[in-house]
Amino acid sequence: MLPMNSHLRLWFRLVPAYAAGYFLSYGLRSVNAVIAPELMQELGITAAGLGLLTSAYFLAFGLFQLPLGLLLDRFGPRRVEAALLLVAAGGCALFAVGTSLSALAVARALIGLGVSACLMASFKAFSQWFPAERQPSLTATIMVAGGLGALTASVPVEAALPLLGWRGVFFVVAALLVATAGILMTVPEQPLGSQRETLVQQLRTLGGIYGNRVFWRFAPQGSLTVGGFMAIQGLWAVPWLIEVNGASRADAAGLLLLLSLAMLAGFLFVATCSVWLSRRGITPMMLLTGGMGLALVVELAIILNLAPPNWLWPLLGLSFSLGNIAYSQLAASFPVALSGRVNTALNLLVFVGAFVLQWGIGAAVDAFASGGMARAEAFRATLSALLVAQVLAFAWFLIPVKRAAA
Repeated sequence: MLPMNSHLRLWFRLVPAYAAGYFLSYGLRSVNAVIAPELMQELGITAAGLGLLTSAYFLAFGLFQLPLGLLLDRFGPRRVEAALLLVAAGGCALFAVGTSLSALAVARALIGLGVSACLMASFKAFSQWFPAERQPSLTATIMVAGGLGALTASVPVEAALPLLGWRGVFFVVAALLVATAGILMTVPEQPLGSQRETLVQQLRTLGGIYGNRVFWRFAPQGSLTVGGFMAIQGLWAVPWLIEVNGASRADAAGLLLLLSLAMLAGFLFVATCSVWLSRRGITPMMLLTGGMGLALVVELAIILNLAPPNWLWPLLGLSFSLGNIAYSQLAASFPVALSGRVNTALNLLVFVGAFVLQWGIGAAVDAFASGGMARAEAFRATLSALLVAQVLAFAWFLIPVKRAAA
């Protein structure tokens, strides 16, 4: 660690570069929700096809989480993230010139692979350079950058479409990814340690994590509830608002902006108030439980149209912003030495869940509609089925278990 008087200078050298990577990562996660009408009209893609190509991001992102941990330990966060951002830039360029569903799906998978290190690499870099008491504020900075990325993928992208078109947007993002990779290669990096676990030891540790009841208390909720929200925010929010609520595309993009602003407010709330609340008896686990419970109530209200969308969708974003607490709460249930692998193990299931659900929602809507159901009712039936599964996962989460053995 550096002396305290060097932390501010280091902050400006290190944090903005990693924050820029996560900003682009989150923006790319959400951008297809805004350009969905253009993709479907220009390329003749069905709802199921749109769900498949968009969710390819989540599949590649999630499946790479476990290898990513090994790479970060062996080569360091700077080089790993910079190299992967170049892969994401190639994916954006391929997406911009793609003319078929298969080409766009491959491009989307390359984008997901390329940005898969943006969050975990920043966490590793911060842990190398800054003391433990600085970690919460650094984590909040990265999450705020992600929230700003989600904001940029809403109204700003919608406003840029008449000027650039969706292909032009992806070319611009490809250039930004290359620039960010170059900046990352200029930031400092700690020398890597010489002692590493063998592959057999690492696999044995992962097996222990996946076989632990504490892990499986969090995993279903992560896959179905958090993954479900990611699937909706990243693609299906705008089609829902247009086809169910009768909103224009501009109005739907505006509501997506409000949802992202509410998420941003939630991230800031957790970062600034969680310690203060914990000292007054409101623990992080209580915040997580309350947030996930509120999210389910809001989803029910959206399905039944119990309140205006401009109230419900931001409230949904606010409640889901508390879902990130799950990572620290799960890691705290295991020995400290396993915290990184525990988080990537959970992240894998969250992103695989997002992939399956983003694809599955489109397939279910198409199936209901082909059976004679109106599109709006097909969306309601699909989200209702997802809500039932999420309620079961939440009920399972409420059953307490003992801390994992060291």
